[in-house]
Amino acid sequence: MALEDAKNQMDMAFTRENLRGPSYELTFAGATSFMRRKYTKDLTGVDIAVTGVPFDQAVTNRPGTRLGPRAIREASTLQAPDAPYGWPIDPFSELDVIDYGDLAFDYAEVAKFPAALTDHIKTILDAGAASVVLGGDHYISYPILRAYAEKYGPISLVQVDAHTDTWADDNPDRIDHGT
Repeated sequence: MALEDAKNQMDMAFTRENLRGPSYELTFAGATSFMRRKYTKDLTGVDIAVTGVPFDQAVTNRPGTRLGPRAIREASTLQAPDAPYGWPIDPFSELDVIDYGDLAFDYAEVAKFPAALTDHIKTILDAGAASVVLGGDHYISYPILRAYAEKYGPISLVQVDAHTDTWADDNPDRIDHGT
């Protein structure tokens, strides 16, 4: 790769102009975004907005899932430029996908978190995009599903997990990963 080509293929999270197609950025360099998609808050014409929810206030045993969105983004940059996806199709050739960044919220005001996340997802949906959400603990599913239900009406959920992590609520104000 010539130096001029390298200059044009660095920090694609901020510099890429076309939202479609692969990114041939080096796996060990550049700004980190999900699958090297453009990082932007502009939802105009976007099909899918990938967003992170670094939340683990509802975990019962130990914190750490708040680091999930960053870790997933970092791992997603490890696709080698020679064979971007390992199969003969480009998942980004048909859809305009962006990295919308992380949900901003005050970690000291946990009670306000559900509404903040629901509003965050509603902003994406109201722009005509779908969301892919990187979490975070189990609890984040509820405010996300609430945003989809408010936008589209009744929805169904297929859960694939070793156990359901659900139980009867004994306190409607409680936030936990079994809600």
